[in-house]
Amino acid sequence: MRRLVQLSMLCFVAGVVGACSPDEVITTEDIPTAGVRFINAVPDTGAAFGLDFRWVDLPESNSHFRIAFRNNVVTTSGVPASTQIQYKNTRAGQRHFRIFLDDTLQNVAQTVLKDSTVSIEAGKLYTFLLWGNARSSGAEGMRLTVIDESVADPGANVALRVINATGGAIDASHYVQDEAVPATPVWSNIGPYSISTYVTAPPGRKRFNVTAAGGGAALFTDALALIGTPATVDIEAIPGTTVAGSAVTAIVFPPSVAGSAAPQSAAFANPAISFMWDRRPARTCSPVC
Repeated sequence: MRRLVQLSMLCFVAGVVGACSPDEVITTEDIPTAGVRFINAVPDTGAAFGLDFRWVDLPESNSHFRIAFRNNVVTTSGVPASTQIQYKNTRAGQRHFRIFLDDTLQNVAQTVLKDSTVSIEAGKLYTFLLWGNARSSGAEGMRLTVIDESVADPGANVALRVINATGGAIDASHYVQDEAVPATPVWSNIGPYSISTYVTAPPGRKRFNVTAAGGGAALFTDALALIGTPATVDIEAIPGTTVAGSAVTAIVFPPSVAGSAAPQSAAFANPAISFMWDRRPARTCSPVC
């Protein structure tokens, strides 16, 4: 029995020595990444659960799957925002992607709407916007637009823009909550399937008014934009119109095409607006990080 105890102690000591003196150091790769988000603004197609955006060249757990038309707009505290619009880490480089219909039926789920490659640069943010009509081959045909979200720092202001994903031109204005809508639109005649320039404005609670080009009744109730939350010493800011340095986009979605595979409830019978952030304020390290 004594001999067995002695052998056990020797093995224990040998194990401790080995653990404290590793023979090999394994260096893990510092993977260069960017942020990618996918927006489904196609009003006349879909499957049981929407669309899948997937990288097919490398196995990554960042696919944008089951993205419904309008990316599931939810209104919270008066702010309509699409809960499925989010940046996900993506390995930088020349990347191969596909966009599929999402369905439990294999013959539907294997349908590819888009198959292409794109160059992704580390440290940047990108928006992949699928818009237009799948059942049209003309001017309103479905197309994919990749937006490099390199927004200039607005400094003490906020940067604002509008994406018009509808088939008609629109006018749009932002204004301070509880004040009057500007007599002249901030953005005039934003064409179909086009993106406005950014304008800068002092931080504050902003509402957006959108009409058909030339004026008239608002296409929907004026909506409050993302508000945001200032940074603390240990938490980054949540971008919004009250947080200086933020960039915020209002995206105007079209109604669903009647009789198509897109959602057909009353909520989709008219255009709708949603908000998303494009730039997060730079983190400050005062007094500490």
